[in-house]
Amino acid sequence: MATEVTVPMVGKIVSVEVNPGDAISENDPVVILEAMKMEMPVPAPATGTVKEILVKAGDEVEAEKVIALIE
Repeated sequence: MATEVTVPMVGKIVSVEVNPGDAISENDPVVILEAMKMEMPVPAPATGTVKEILVKAGDEVEAEKVIALIE
């Protein structure tokens, strides 16, 4: 079962740091989120392979939105 990557708060996706198929380690940045006029990395919650990216740069996201899946 895939692990969901979620954003902690409302914001805007500044950049996507990984692509589907990439190997990723726990705490590696998945996206850069701009919230409250600050940019912060959203870390991977687990080690695995990026299965799917569900957002793109410029997207506005709500808190707890699933932005990627890791297998």
